[in-house]
Order: sequence, then C-alpha cells, then structure tokens
Amino acid sequence: MQPEATIGIDIGGTNTKIGVVGSGGNILAQGGMSTEAYRGRSLESFLEDLHGEAEKLLSQAGSPKLLGIGIGAPNGNYYRGSIEYAPNLPWHGRHPLVEMFGQHFQVPICLTNDAKAAALGEMVYGAAKGMKNFIVITLGTGVGSGIVINGQLVYGHGGFAGELGHNTIVPDGRPCTCGRKGCLESYCSARGIRQTAVELLEASDAPTSMRTHMGEKFSTVHIAEAAQQGDPIALEVFERTGRYLAMELSNAIGFSEPEAIFLFGGIMRSGDLLLEPVRRHTEERLLCIYREKVRILPSAFEGDEAAILGASALIVSEMTNTRSANSAPAIIH
Repeated sequence: MQPEATIGIDIGGTNTKIGVVGSGGNILAQGGMSTEAYRGRSLESFLEDLHGEAEKLLSQAGSPKLLGIGIGAPNGNYYRGSIEYAPNLPWHGRHPLVEMFGQHFQVPICLTNDAKAAALGEMVYGAAKGMKNFIVITLGTGVGSGIVINGQLVYGHGGFAGELGHNTIVPDGRPCTCGRKGCLESYCSARGIRQTAVELLEASDAPTSMRTHMGEKFSTVHIAEAAQQGDPIALEVFERTGRYLAMELSNAIGFSEPEAIFLFGGIMRSGDLLLEPVRRHTEERLLCIYREKVRILPSAFEGDEAAILGASALIVSEMTNTRSANSAPAIIH
C-alpha cells in the first residue's frame, strides 16, 4: 500500500522551509530556499521554484501519496487563502497564494499565519499536546503569535486575531516595518535585538567582542556568544529584550490565562540568556491571581521542525475536522 504524506511549508521573511511529513508527524524529507532572494522578483517565480523543491522532496521521501499542503506565512489569511500586506515579505499588497499554488498541485491547500501554524504544530505534535489554553510566540525576522483558547486556535472575525507582535509596548518608539511605532516586533525580533545592541554599544566605550562583528552581518548569534562569555553589554541586551517581551506576555496572560507560553525561533538558541529575564520580568508584572501559574517554555521542536510540522498540522486538521460553512477556509480540492 502506498504510504501517505502531507507537505508543510513555512514562508518566512528571510528563508522558506519545506518538508514532507508522514502520518505520524515524522518528517520524511525536508529542504528550503531563500525568500530574501526573490526581492525584485515575482511571487509567481517564487511559487514555481517552490513547486520544484516540493517535487524533489517528494521524490526523496519515496513518492508517497500527497494528501494535502499546509502553508504558514506572515499575514496569511486563513479565511481568504491570501497573504495580505506582509511587511517582511518581498511581495507587497494582497496575493491569492492558495489559488496560485493550486495551479501546481491538485490537492487540498490551506494557509494561515506562520505563528498560528507553529501553535498547531505544538498542539498536534509537540509539547502542547493535551493543552486547551496556550500561546506560541515566534521570534525571528518578525514576531508572531498563535493563541489557543479552549482547544481552538483563535482567528478572529477577519482571520488576523492575535497579532501580539504589533501591539505597542513603547509609545512613539522605534519605527516598525508595519508603519507604526513602538511595536513589540521593533524590540524583540532579530532586527530589534540587534538595534538594542547597537544602541548600547554606541552609548559605551567599554571593550566587547561584539565590536569586531559590527556591520551588515552582525547578528543575534554574536550577541549570544558575547553574553555567554559574560560580556556585560551583551547581557544587558538580553535583559532589555526580556523586559520588553515580558510587557506583552503579562498582558496576554491577563486576557487569555494560558497554561503555558512557548517561545520559538532562532533567537531561542540563546536559551536561558533570554528565558531567565523573560520569566523574571513576566512574573513581576503579573496580577497576583496569575503568578506562578503560567509556564514559559522553549518550543519542543528544534530548527525548522516546528514550522514544517505546524504547517502540516494545519492541513491535517482541516482534512479531519468538520467545519461549518461560515468558517471554512480557502482550500483547493
């Protein structure tokens, strides 16, 4: 009997991850491509190359029967199957992604926000199994969030509920790629953390290994390496980042009272350098009825797994759950 599989795709602002996922959540083959490389090029060309990568991975996985494709993308609208005004992607405006990609694959295709897909992956395959109330925060090129309440992923009226990354934490603060000022993303994305480091370095003459990496390639990896060596400026970067993130998490706990909050993304490779100040500052800010009740944890997945499994979990859920007509997503059959 021919084995069955789904494809999970995560379209990020910098890179796109793709994987073929077996029925038990086992990733049979995975790969990726640069999203950034398509700046100045059409979405059609990107999807054509993405189709080629998917076909290659299906072959590597032994050519299983493809049941469907789940896609997570910034500003991915679950209801319309479109990406809409995503500031971190090369293509601006609104694009019917599901319809366009459906020209390459005649199987069910479903789209949602990348962070919501990560939350589904955590619930179906990861550390949130059995949980009814939790939040996933993705920390990468941008800051995203997926909120699960009473066992249901929150989409809202138009499909964009739960954009915690674009809540204001600093009034009239740093400009954000969304066009507003002071958003959480401006301080806790990879770009925001780098900017915090640059500001601290410019305000100090203290020697630090970070100065040798200043320039376009200066990254959170360099900041984490310096912090691990006890660099006080690098440690202050994580302290401030933890405080900024705690501002939003304490508010999120107040409106949804989750059992746990999972942090996912390349930034989480820094481990306790970020987790410790986030936990400390969040606990300090909580209303007393919530203290010592909400766990803040790293994702159960490493590397690209969460994004791929999350997108796969999206399409698996859509194919197995009965949904009312007024909540049906944009999906190609």
